[in-house]
Amino acid sequence: MWLTQQGVIMTEIIQDFQTLIQNKQWKSLRKLLIELEPIDIAELIEELDNEEDVILFRLLPNELAKNTFQHLEHDSQEQIIEGLAQYAYKLSNLLNDLDPDDRTAFFEELPGEVSHRLIQLLSPEARKITLKLLGYPEDSIGRLMTPNFVAVRPDFTVAQTLEHVRQYGQDSETLNVIYVVNEAWKLIDDIRIREIILANPEQKIGDLIDNRFVALSAFDDQEMAIRVFQDQDRVALPVVDTTGMLLGIVTIDDMMDVAEEETTEDFHKFGSFQDAVVNPLKARVGYLYRMRIFWLTLLVFMNVFSGAAIAHFESAITALVSLLFFLPLLIASSGNAGAQSATLMIRALAIGDVEIKDWLRLLGKEFFVSLLLGLTMAVGAALIASFRAPQIIFVVAVTMVLTVITGSLIGLLLPFIFTRLRLDPATASAPLITSLADISGVLIYFSVATWILGL
Repeated sequence: MWLTQQGVIMTEIIQDFQTLIQNKQWKSLRKLLIELEPIDIAELIEELDNEEDVILFRLLPNELAKNTFQHLEHDSQEQIIEGLAQYAYKLSNLLNDLDPDDRTAFFEELPGEVSHRLIQLLSPEARKITLKLLGYPEDSIGRLMTPNFVAVRPDFTVAQTLEHVRQYGQDSETLNVIYVVNEAWKLIDDIRIREIILANPEQKIGDLIDNRFVALSAFDDQEMAIRVFQDQDRVALPVVDTTGMLLGIVTIDDMMDVAEEETTEDFHKFGSFQDAVVNPLKARVGYLYRMRIFWLTLLVFMNVFSGAAIAHFESAITALVSLLFFLPLLIASSGNAGAQSATLMIRALAIGDVEIKDWLRLLGKEFFVSLLLGLTMAVGAALIASFRAPQIIFVVAVTMVLTVITGSLIGLLLPFIFTRLRLDPATASAPLITSLADISGVLIYFSVATWILGL
């Protein structure tokens, strides 16, 4: 048994492989590797040292090497490529054997000069496909599609179609759906393979189609395509050009990868990172520093305004020191309410549940929700004040209501403002909202105290 129950390569297993490599027992190594699944080999490679992982990879048969490569992190993929650079034949085979969409995803992450050098190792056909896919805009469906699919004409019989599938379906990304095109290769329809298998062998494909299908444009944004997959519940969707010509297909596994990347990126932005961060175990200290310092420095200067507001009300604080006890509680409540509201709006905007035009309706609804939340929280704050400082119960209660409403409305509006400015709404992150809530909370609290208590 090579794996733990959780599928994690054990330390002892890694040491066994390292021993075999050191003793140059290549036949034993190859035999053991062939027994493993590609995802397990990829995990093993991730754990080995630089030179050892290249040695291990070189021992893999072509098909197993291709499948393993697709499971590796991009950094490890680059490392393998660098290690194989002196073995041009092995490297050429690997790159040519990769699925077109996986090959394109790998090339687009490399520096331009490296991609250009590696593209020269591709076969003429693979090079043509790769250059075509790389020609589409970044983050477009064209970058993800694969030209490996099965298409038939409407005048094919069911028997001819099945024979066509047997002949050309070997390299297809998926056979769940067969695509129907006309003489100009324009998409007419798609048919589930189940319908073809159950139909009369002499029946024409044209008799099975209803001309109702969903297709993506090669220039569509990948995030938009995720929503289409969710709505249509399909394992693959066809990709067409502006004239309706069938170019390729995109599969659900590619969409899941995109969804994971987008979610990770949004989480990082919501935490005030400039960009999506790679695995923190592998990232360099300097890289992690650069990704975090911009927003943190900006927020330092923003929080100066909180200090200035407190200084402005110094006389009120001196007159009634107990006001300071409730300051952290009130501004934290405002920030928390704003972060909750922003999280709901960012997700709703991301998955298409709401649009920019809905901001006014949502603003009214959020006002009433935050009013109820504020009143409920004010009861709790007033109860605490009744024991600590009874003379400011009313001040604390009123401030709690106002700060929760203000924080919630800030949290709701910022994602819409960022979207309107064509910026990522996830940039309206929790620390930014919290800083704005802090400033407004201080101003509201001491203004209410000054007004009610006459300080």
